[in-house]
Amino acid sequence: MDKVLNFKQGRVPLLISMPHAGLRLTPAVEAGLIPDARSLPDTDWHIPQLYEFAAELGASTLAAEYSRFVIDLNRPSDDKPMYVGATTGLYPSILFDGIPLFREGMEPSAAERATYLEQIWTPYHSTLQNELARLKAEFGYALLFDAHSIRSIIPHLFDGKLPDFNLGTFNGASCDPQLATQLEAICAKHTDYSHVLNGRFKGGHITRHYGNPAENIHAVQLELGQCTYMEEFEPFRYRPDLAAPTQVVLKELLQGLLAWGQKHYNA
Repeated sequence: MDKVLNFKQGRVPLLISMPHAGLRLTPAVEAGLIPDARSLPDTDWHIPQLYEFAAELGASTLAAEYSRFVIDLNRPSDDKPMYVGATTGLYPSILFDGIPLFREGMEPSAAERATYLEQIWTPYHSTLQNELARLKAEFGYALLFDAHSIRSIIPHLFDGKLPDFNLGTFNGASCDPQLATQLEAICAKHTDYSHVLNGRFKGGHITRHYGNPAENIHAVQLELGQCTYMEEFEPFRYRPDLAAPTQVVLKELLQGLLAWGQKHYNA
């Protein structure tokens, strides 16, 4: 297995994680996909490009290289269900639309999947854990922003149209409530966009597992409606005209995280 992640170390106490940005497939997964899945429709498209300003802020970034169709880095390694109702697991078997991901009998073998866990999932989580530990050692605290995006209308997963900005803090368990309130206030200021806190998306495994306010590690997930920066259907084009105003809000959210940390811990 060659390059499985893209990590850039920053200079401020913030790590941006992008677990569903990857586009690479293993031969076994590629061979088994149904035709409708070959365009990788459930990808968090263009997330590294959307957050390219993170380097200016000094944030560390961690992005997956492999598709979630190989292994889902935002699920626990034991594959315990994360949500009540329709969802996808560690080794996705269905598309977000509810149809089977693989042709019958063409799923990767258990041995292949064990390799994906060892060689793709584990390095991502080791890097994430090590960077949070480094930030905490250096600054006394660490901030984790788990960056996602999703098609804004998926009847199988949720009713109606998803809000544009879906903040998740695992119902308040993964970060200080005051921080969540400040991030909500930033979203509320931008009236062209809708937002919600702990709605349909409360944060997946990364937010829930690493966010630990008692240990001075604060984690927030953002599930962004893809209509805010791209074309939601094939060929999934990035739309700079849509992305630019969305990036203004994203930048304010990340600056808000950093400002809160600075004030809370260095006051």
